[in-house]
Amino acid sequence: MSKKKDRAGYHNETRFIHGDFYSPHWDYRDHMTPPISSSAAFRLESAERGAEGFIEFANPDFDRHRKPPILIYERLDEPSRSMLEENLAIAEGGECAVAFTTGMAAITASILSFVKAGDSIIAHPTLYGCTFSLFSLWLPRFGVNVKWVDLKDEKALTAALDPRVKVVYTETPSNPILEIIDLGKVRQAIDRIKSKDRPVLIVDNTFATPFCQRPLSFGADVVVHSLTKNIGGFGTDMGGIWIGPRKMENEMLMFRKDFGAPLSAKNSWQPLVYGLPTLHIRLRRQMETSVKVAEFLESHSLVEKVVYPGLKSHPQHATARKQMRDPDGNFAPGSMIYFVLKGRLDIAQKAGRLMMNHIAENALALTLAVSLGNVRTLIEHPSSMTHAPLPLDAQLKAGIDPGGIRISVGLEKAEDVIRDLEEAFAVAKKGG
Repeated sequence: MSKKKDRAGYHNETRFIHGDFYSPHWDYRDHMTPPISSSAAFRLESAERGAEGFIEFANPDFDRHRKPPILIYERLDEPSRSMLEENLAIAEGGECAVAFTTGMAAITASILSFVKAGDSIIAHPTLYGCTFSLFSLWLPRFGVNVKWVDLKDEKALTAALDPRVKVVYTETPSNPILEIIDLGKVRQAIDRIKSKDRPVLIVDNTFATPFCQRPLSFGADVVVHSLTKNIGGFGTDMGGIWIGPRKMENEMLMFRKDFGAPLSAKNSWQPLVYGLPTLHIRLRRQMETSVKVAEFLESHSLVEKVVYPGLKSHPQHATARKQMRDPDGNFAPGSMIYFVLKGRLDIAQKAGRLMMNHIAENALALTLAVSLGNVRTLIEHPSSMTHAPLPLDAQLKAGIDPGGIRISVGLEKAEDVIRDLEEAFAVAKKGG
């Protein structure tokens, strides 16, 4: 396709499907669907061409977005992955993207590319369990200090910023309790530092996706995602993505090569062909159902509280309405719900266990499973599952109730999801 194709008038949802209309990484003008690469190594025409390819890789004097790179080995570069990177950079409004084997690999790379021994990072206390484990267990072994700061508290953030802080890291909405961080205010706090060596703001946008929220437009420097979740959409392949400034791209490519974490061609192809192009359709349906399920839960006699950005009762509902917007500017509160059962801790935990076991054995529209962003509605108990790496005191400090339950809404009919929940509640009430 022509490089000169005018794309200014096209909607973002169309660009989710077609990307930038042209890729220097693969000429597939005769294919309606991008082909899938299946070669770990690539044939070289000459020794000189091989040497040139190694010189060009991650070289700031070579622009891989304008001239096709010389393909040598899949760990360095390959066309299916590169096309996915181009399309995700477009979706997030970023300059470039680098794809990794998993979301955790992308997060690890995003942190380690900015810090060294003696440096500090600031992290919001409520994070995905494995991210918490990375920050609390592994980074200190490399001499990197982690400061846990509530990023909803601008004064606390300002007080924690010192010359050793190189990264400010957060999720929004947070996993699993769906706190909304005002990224504009965090950006302002960072920008008040007079030194040019300001920390970078890294945002995990997995829960919102680039359809519901684009953190770069609110001042984030880097965005990371687990492609395994909404962007992949079908729960078939793992992957992660780093999206950031072009000046960081070569370092990220080198990090990915040397740490051995490139996304394979086969795992790149599914989100490129099926996941990203259908993201907006899936999320619109999922959000319609999420509102109905959240309202049902909020009215149920066994439920203490419901946290969903689309409810007015959400503590940061105003921030969510400002920040979580689809490409047309409509409020897009996402498809994740968190709720807590009533009663003393032991009673709530017993009721939750009864609910989960009934769902696992009897429900059709609900599936007891970790992960999220699937076409299926998934339900899980964060305290004992996704956030088990956090000690109980850390869970409580992060606002994670030991009896809390997380739902990732899928594409089933809302009435069927609610029916399965009603039956599970009835079993929990009878058992209690």
